[in-house]
Amino acid sequence: MKLFLVLALVATSALASQRRYDGYQVFEVNPKNKVSLEVLTKLRNERSDVYDFWTDPRNINLPVDIMVPPAFASTFINLMRTFEVDYKVKIADVEAMIEAGRKDIAKPIIRKEPRISRAGTPRYSLNWESYSDLPAIEEFLAELSAAYPNLMTTTVVGQSYEGNNMNLVKISTGGTGKKAIFVDGGIHAREWISPAYVTWLIHELVENYAAHPQYVDNIDWYIMPVINPDGYRYTFAANGDRLWRKTRKPNPGSPCIGTDMNRNFGFHWDEGGSSDLPCGDTYNGGVAFSEIESQIVRDTILSVAPQTMVYLTVHSYGQYWLTPWGYTSDYPADYDQLYDLAVRAVDKLTALYGTQYTIGTSTNVLYVASGGSDDWAKGGAGIPYSYTVELRDTGRYGFELPATEILPNNAEMWEAFKVVAEDVMAM
Repeated sequence: MKLFLVLALVATSALASQRRYDGYQVFEVNPKNKVSLEVLTKLRNERSDVYDFWTDPRNINLPVDIMVPPAFASTFINLMRTFEVDYKVKIADVEAMIEAGRKDIAKPIIRKEPRISRAGTPRYSLNWESYSDLPAIEEFLAELSAAYPNLMTTTVVGQSYEGNNMNLVKISTGGTGKKAIFVDGGIHAREWISPAYVTWLIHELVENYAAHPQYVDNIDWYIMPVINPDGYRYTFAANGDRLWRKTRKPNPGSPCIGTDMNRNFGFHWDEGGSSDLPCGDTYNGGVAFSEIESQIVRDTILSVAPQTMVYLTVHSYGQYWLTPWGYTSDYPADYDQLYDLAVRAVDKLTALYGTQYTIGTSTNVLYVASGGSDDWAKGGAGIPYSYTVELRDTGRYGFELPATEILPNNAEMWEAFKVVAEDVMAM
């Protein structure tokens, strides 16, 4: 198409390294027919180096959030008009939103001696009233493991491309023959609410053990709070990018960095919904498990897969509870069981504050996305119940969810996780 040729000619590599988002806007667009949906899908697959799809084209009459650079705003609007795609500005100035959100970032750790609580033990800095960088999360894990050695252990199961620790938390009262739940967070760097929930989950299971001992006495929990540590740290770094999504390993032969870990897992890898272009936000890595981080997650899950009944990978945003498959619109043979547990979990979640979640397979609710960790956990590792949970919100703030929503988000999601835990105990 002529308009796509124009886009290709005016794109520049400078956009890939841009850290500020002055004048960037997020448009909500709504495809009204098959042609306009195909245009958005083509734009997603071929120009994601320019247009950042915060949500993906799914179906006719379902809105899509797209961040557009100011230099491309008029081109984008003309494209939408040409193909009769409804559009409106959802976030007028992305940089202004990011700047407003900086108040929600916890201060960096610069203490020389550990802070001591009234009980005489070190006290971590996480309070889930702000978003914390990786060093604060690691401090939290170390201090909690030291304070509760009979409940929690933290193991470094590997190191990322940039040398950051890949931490695995095990929460258990010991014994053999228990079933397990595996939870991970932070696969996409900019989704800060994900590690904020997963770390709070650790806190709830360990520090509030006495309120619900059955969930730890009868289940082994394996939790990796941040499985893309390089990308996550980069979103906090002074020379970084708040909206970075991918890993941080350079791509040979390309000026662009990083792979989308959630397109890098080796179950029906590269069968749709990912990009073969290294500059694309959904770049699949060129080969399955190209990233050291996805290799470490794979090997860690496989080491406990025989006892693991449920895999939960925590993302944002959109308020979805998704089942496999992501590579096809076909349903798993046991979809009824997957759906039943999801419905009961979401019902309890919604009962707390009224927050609505949409349930279904990744492909049928959202879009084709092959190479996802949830598909691999079920189809590759053999874990019966595998889910992707997309946390708050539905797009008003997108990835800049205010810190005031962390604790309400966590409380309602805990209600859902309790349902999952109760089912695992009965399996």
